[in-house]
Amino acid sequence: MKRWKWCLAGLAVVSLIGFQGLVPAAWGAESIKIGLPLPLTGIHAKFGEAIRNAYLMALEEINAQGGIRKGPYKGRTIEFLIEDTQSKPDVAKAAVEKLITRDKVPMIVGEYSSSNVYAVAGTINNYQIPYLTQTGAADNVTQQGWKWVFRINPPASEYAGALQEFLFQVVKPKSMAIIFENTLFGTSTSKAMKEWADQQKVEITNFEPYEAGGIDFKPLLLKVKAKNPDVVYMVSYLLDALQLMKQSREVGLAPKLFAGGAAGFTMPEFVQGAGAAAENLVSATLWAPDVKYPGTKEFYEKYNQKYKVHPEYHSTEGYAAAYVLRDVLERTVSLKNEDLRKVLSETNLMTPFGPIKFVAYGKHTNQNRLPTLLVQILKGKLVTVWPKEYAAAPYVYPGTKP
Repeated sequence: MKRWKWCLAGLAVVSLIGFQGLVPAAWGAESIKIGLPLPLTGIHAKFGEAIRNAYLMALEEINAQGGIRKGPYKGRTIEFLIEDTQSKPDVAKAAVEKLITRDKVPMIVGEYSSSNVYAVAGTINNYQIPYLTQTGAADNVTQQGWKWVFRINPPASEYAGALQEFLFQVVKPKSMAIIFENTLFGTSTSKAMKEWADQQKVEITNFEPYEAGGIDFKPLLLKVKAKNPDVVYMVSYLLDALQLMKQSREVGLAPKLFAGGAAGFTMPEFVQGAGAAAENLVSATLWAPDVKYPGTKEFYEKYNQKYKVHPEYHSTEGYAAAYVLRDVLERTVSLKNEDLRKVLSETNLMTPFGPIKFVAYGKHTNQNRLPTLLVQILKGKLVTVWPKEYAAAPYVYPGTKP
């Protein structure tokens, strides 16, 4: 695993992207070091890079404002010790053990995929220090009774809330095919959609798990085409999402609606890479640039200007998590594990990602609850189309041809 160490004192920013290095010790003398494991290489590197950029942009802002603004640690800056977890759960576990035992960090934030987050969460919970993850949506992450684990994004089973409402009110499908990566995230999300379809008496023509990293999805897609479902719902990360969308068009699969379960289908790289093949596809999402949360527009414009890419919900989650971290450090009476856990559990903060407040409900503990949105690719851009009160443009339906 590789280590990146980031400390931004005042307005000074040291860029270490692309190589392993350390900020001079004098710069970090008054900093509070926080562990930040992320997949910066491997199959989820694009997500890890986007999330890292958001954390660092927030860190630059926070430390430019003087870092911690009140409480016992007033005037201290925040420093991230970044570990590349290579998109592998075993590497992620080793990384957080190193951060805890060698670097002695009082708290850890970050990670991305559900498999990595679950591995990290269990490990950190055993060491009994607070862990704040901005993503990693598999339901079981916050269903273990782990009192040290807190999650900002909704559980995977809730991702499709706005999509399901749209299907119920607008599409009224009689049949649906579900295609999903057989990971924790893909399985949780697809199982929830199947349960909803069963409740609504929607026939599931295909329930097709697949191994990540596939190249030829055409045999699977031809099976789906043969059943002619009204809706094709796909849950995939970026590279598979691109292949599935392009190959669906190539085999002539033409349902009344293509729908994505967030993840890869909301990435700027998907919209650009799939091009016309993805026109009119809808996707569940947790955030959009046109949603009316305080600071959303400012965050979007600053991130786009700084990194020359349109941020999506993963980036916004990372940005919000950095501000939750500052809020915790401003309210805590010490850096002891129980004090940090207590103030983290009492978080009640509005961010550009929406309100963040950790609650217990159903089988979940320390879980943030948020409404979900539906976006549609219209003329090559992701646009919020549902719920109506958040819509930035009318939806297009039916809409299967680019």
